[in-house]
Amino acid sequence: MPPEWSSCPPELLLVVDRGSGLPLRAQVEHGLRDAIRTGRVRVGERLPSSRELARTLGISRGLVQECYAQLQAEGYLVTRPGSATRVAAGAAAPPAATQRRHTASRLVADFRWGVPDLAAFPVQDWLRATREAARAMPSAMFDYGDPRGSRTLREVLAGYLGRVRAATTDPEDIVVCNGYAQGLGLALHVLAGSGVRTVAFEDPGSPATVRGTAAAAGLHTVAVPVDEHGIDVHALAATDARAVVVTPAHQWPTGVALAPERRLALIEWARNRDAFIIEDDYDAEFRYDREPVGALQGLAPDRVLSLGTVSKSLAPALRIGWMICPPHLTEALAEHKNRSDRGTPTLDQIALARMIETGRFDRHLRRMRAAYATRRTALLAALAEHAPGLPVTGLAAGFHAVTHLPPGVDELQVVTTARERSVGIYGMSTCRASDATTPAQLVLGFGNVGERAIVEGIAAIGPLLTGRP
Repeated sequence: MPPEWSSCPPELLLVVDRGSGLPLRAQVEHGLRDAIRTGRVRVGERLPSSRELARTLGISRGLVQECYAQLQAEGYLVTRPGSATRVAAGAAAPPAATQRRHTASRLVADFRWGVPDLAAFPVQDWLRATREAARAMPSAMFDYGDPRGSRTLREVLAGYLGRVRAATTDPEDIVVCNGYAQGLGLALHVLAGSGVRTVAFEDPGSPATVRGTAAAAGLHTVAVPVDEHGIDVHALAATDARAVVVTPAHQWPTGVALAPERRLALIEWARNRDAFIIEDDYDAEFRYDREPVGALQGLAPDRVLSLGTVSKSLAPALRIGWMICPPHLTEALAEHKNRSDRGTPTLDQIALARMIETGRFDRHLRRMRAAYATRRTALLAALAEHAPGLPVTGLAAGFHAVTHLPPGVDELQVVTTARERSVGIYGMSTCRASDATTPAQLVLGFGNVGERAIVEGIAAIGPLLTGRP
């Protein structure tokens, strides 16, 4: 859709030097040619009216009209009756070869993990919530505000998280952040300032994210194994860590839920060690074959810092997350957030609050649970048909599955060959602290893949998954 131009004339930076000895007309013509040739003014863009440019430069309108006429004659500009003067097609120099964009080959299916259905983002609901928020916001709220975030959103989140995640919190102890990555960075920096020197993380898990964020905070890291019951608390206790990053509701990437006895053991470890648990409430909204699992934070609010976002429930582009903080860490976290970026955009926060309190957020989640459940069924059916006997786990919640390849099948080779067949798949090795490719496993995300693409993609690579050519 072409842009709807405002009646306000566009601005253009040109400089004339009355002491240079060069005629003003020559300076203006040269400045305009240079702006077009270098791409500073792109093809199709409007130029200021002759009256406006003359006013800006302090020269006569007739001089500007002569410049425009000359450049039009040279093919740089185009003018139509009743329309603004624009840069003509082909007037700008072609981009350098190093700047040309190369379009990636189209994939039949891309089973990239961690991405929700982007096409299903509730655009109309979000626009409505944004309009409502903008109309209701008093002018004072357009200032920087509380570094913890909008009071309105924090109150709504406190009620919502208590209702659906069994969290125990007060709006005063919620800090709004720009997604999980920022929340983790803030948490680790504050913990480092309180004396923590080593942070543990789940293996498999997100080693690159935790290691990079911890290094920026000056912390050491240690990997702790995960089994069918979640993180191994005995192995954790054998380390010198005083903080651990976990995904208890739906472990990333194995998909297991932290067993009840492990939950209690982990909290006991934190209290005995004077340690902290950073809970990534990953994929908690989407479950299919199991009872709801409450947030770990509700069991130990003084020891658990819980991170949540709308990156999976709505879209990553919103960059809205939150931290439920142990009360004695809230002030330090808010102060560090304030130093980092002066706060998360307030209008978006109020819009999210409107989405939640009006029920539109819950409605969207119900719709997406049904959609992901249908895609999960399609994935299992396609695997059963084209890769029979292949074990699949981690499907009780979320929108990814773990497929276990037969012995002797090379994980990296399968990933490479699948790409040659225009199917994007991803190995478990990138989720392991050691980068080990055995046991060979794939993490298949189906959140942003339609049913038809799922079927076509698995059909194209089915033989690879079972070790056949």
